[in-house]
Amino acid sequence: MLGWRSPRRDLPPDLLREASRRLSVISLLGAVLWIVGSIADHIVLHVMEPANPGWNVLNATDGIALALTAISLGLFFYSRNTTRQPRFILDLGLGYLVLTTLALGLLIHLDPPPKGWPVFPIITWVGVVLIMFAAIVPSTPRKTLVVGLIAASMNPLSMLLARARGTWHFASASDVLLMHYPDYMLVGVAVVISHVVSQLGHQVTKARELGSYQLGELLGRGGMGEVYRATHRMFARPAAIKLIRPDMVGAENSETAQLAVARFRREAEAAANLRSPHTVELYDFGVTDDQTLYFVMELLDGMDLETMVRRYGPLNASRIIHIMNQVCDSLEEAHARGLVHRDVKPANIHLGLVGLRHDFVKVLDFGLVKSFAGGNSDLSMGTAAGLTPGTPSYMAPEMALGETVDGRADLYALGCVAYYLLTGQLVFEATSGVQMIARHVRAEPIPPSIRANMVVAPALERLILDCLAKKPEDRPGTAAEIARRLSTIDLEPWTEDLATTWWVENHPSPGGQRS
Repeated sequence: MLGWRSPRRDLPPDLLREASRRLSVISLLGAVLWIVGSIADHIVLHVMEPANPGWNVLNATDGIALALTAISLGLFFYSRNTTRQPRFILDLGLGYLVLTTLALGLLIHLDPPPKGWPVFPIITWVGVVLIMFAAIVPSTPRKTLVVGLIAASMNPLSMLLARARGTWHFASASDVLLMHYPDYMLVGVAVVISHVVSQLGHQVTKARELGSYQLGELLGRGGMGEVYRATHRMFARPAAIKLIRPDMVGAENSETAQLAVARFRREAEAAANLRSPHTVELYDFGVTDDQTLYFVMELLDGMDLETMVRRYGPLNASRIIHIMNQVCDSLEEAHARGLVHRDVKPANIHLGLVGLRHDFVKVLDFGLVKSFAGGNSDLSMGTAAGLTPGTPSYMAPEMALGETVDGRADLYALGCVAYYLLTGQLVFEATSGVQMIARHVRAEPIPPSIRANMVVAPALERLILDCLAKKPEDRPGTAAEIARRLSTIDLEPWTEDLATTWWVENHPSPGGQRS
């Protein structure tokens, strides 16, 4: 037996937004159909009755069509605004359903029926629209029942209005219900459909529960998995959860999957112990029943450096120094603990608001680090899954060649990041990943001062090129050494006031997500 109580949990926010987008498409389609239908009626009248002068005269049918066109377009533009609450938009959709069925009822009964036309049960467009809305626009069974009964009553109401105007004649009011009871039966079908959709929403919500966290909207999708907004069910603490798909850790092979999961746990524990304020905080981690790995991280306001350069262009040198100093703080702690990130790149460096400080750096994805303290035999989770570690555009030569890797590989990548922030271009250009790796192994970089559209301080350029040395021993030895050399560069410092002004002018509402 179906229960008529509203579900205790609504659909996840991203599914509600998707449903509101479907409603906007339906409303736009409705506007088009009302216009096309009205024009088609006039064309058909002219073809069938050429002598009838009414084919090019606006009538009551056209008035109804124009009114519904305006309402449809109004709902379309209103629902396209992404700041609207999706559930409120869907409730407006139920009101739109009632108005649509009223218009259909009036059109059906506006003109008198043929003489001697009997009253008999029929399914009208009202019933069809009811079923369509129940399947496409999710609502609770209770709302569907109430709104469905109101919508199905638009036909009888229109029929009674037509009799009052003298255009319809029938023996008794019972004839009205007799004619349209099939539409009322379809209300029951719509309620069943609504119940099924609600149950599916429950299943999606339940499937998205990971430990003490409830998954919300999808924030991003990458090569290894997806990132969702999440909330702790008891503390209501916002977080971001990164899911790593089972196929990315060799889950099709049970032995490989178990090995990958074991390494994942060990590496996640190591990452969870990092305490630098510039390393993204890892709240929790685990493995679901289907071997999906997940990290629960702090939710960040702002954007990653790749997005920033892509949208706003290269950064000035003072700001780059400010950013690199914070990245060095994160990397220095990791390297001191025997951990190497192996995928330092602009997309993994987040810049934004933390507390009252703007331009606060958070280094991301420390959950996929590798320990180098125990030698090269300790493979990472990514390697266990058959993945090539790192990103070709930022990959140190020794990593590309499969040699022993330590923290200096991260410093090479940091040099590539600084080069990109300064010039808006990669150190090397290539048409394929293999070609890119080959250039990192063999080619000498063009000095950033030649490619940048600004004057580059010689000391900063020397530091970047030192980080890009082919041999690890020719690079700065530690992140702390890079930070020390940055502090000696004679440039006007990047201040909190400058950072605040930039964010207010360019990105006033970061939105609490990893961009």
